[in-house]
Amino acid sequence: MRIVALAGGIGGARFLRGLLAAVGPQDEITVIGNTGDDIHLYGLKVCPDLDTVMYTLGGGIHEEQGWGRTDETWSIKAEMKEYGVGPEWFGLGDRDFATHLVRSQMLTAGYSLSQVTEALCVRWKPGVRLLPMSDDRVETHVRITDEQGTRAVHFQEYWVRLHAEVDAEAIVPVGADTAKPAPGVLEATAEADVILFPPSNPVVSIGTILAVPGIREAVAAAPAPVVGLSPIIGGAPVRGMADKVLAAVGVEATAEAVALDYGPALVDGWLVDTVDEASVAAVEAAGIACRAVPLLMTDVEATAEMARAALALAEQVRK
Repeated sequence: MRIVALAGGIGGARFLRGLLAAVGPQDEITVIGNTGDDIHLYGLKVCPDLDTVMYTLGGGIHEEQGWGRTDETWSIKAEMKEYGVGPEWFGLGDRDFATHLVRSQMLTAGYSLSQVTEALCVRWKPGVRLLPMSDDRVETHVRITDEQGTRAVHFQEYWVRLHAEVDAEAIVPVGADTAKPAPGVLEATAEADVILFPPSNPVVSIGTILAVPGIREAVAAAPAPVVGLSPIIGGAPVRGMADKVLAAVGVEATAEAVALDYGPALVDGWLVDTVDEASVAAVEAAGIACRAVPLLMTDVEATAEMARAALALAEQVRK
């Protein structure tokens, strides 16, 4: 079975770990990773979502945080502070710095982000084929209004420095409209047996991937069934601030509203948590097959059960 998953950061990475536990060694998983969270810091190209997937599946993630490296040290950050070089609000540990140094050196040498990602995965052996959504530069920005007036800030600043405490007025994936899908993205989508939307942020993770011209169209036209898992449980995101960015695009923070925002032209099946079972009928009335199952990723086996439920629903709605 050839499975394609569109994935953002922590939620996507943890779901993929469960998916790997749910499928057999003969199955092939291609992950199309969000690069809208990418940011340039200290002259380095930082790809938080790609790295979170790579570290999580490769056994190097800081489990409690869900991001960054395990057994991390912070000597470089401390030295940068002594030189008065910021930003102080974004933490890059010493081990993490090495990844960004290698990536940036390779990019400067002329390699594409896809080629760099493949090279980095040689070390980590994540068990999936990890593709960036695009080799072109895309950065998600958020329009806010605060004491400095109305302005746009990088998504990382909105989330890490401001903690999403300021209302998001608009979400803009800068550069997405002129970006091209990375090599292999459209081919993987066309050849997939199943396409999955993990419980990643529907706006700044999966939504940004779909904003790259050609990807949404490829997913919608794919012969494979498309099944998503709700990142909203009981009217609130499991983690993160999906509610903040959903409000910015005029979507209510409910499992039903997210499904309807994707729409039946894009997704064939949708999983909601058992606490949201009352929304199943409304989602199905819109033309999307819907089931209620436990969606809390409490451990790998619980996550594997979510993946099995998604694959089972995909079989039921196969085109």
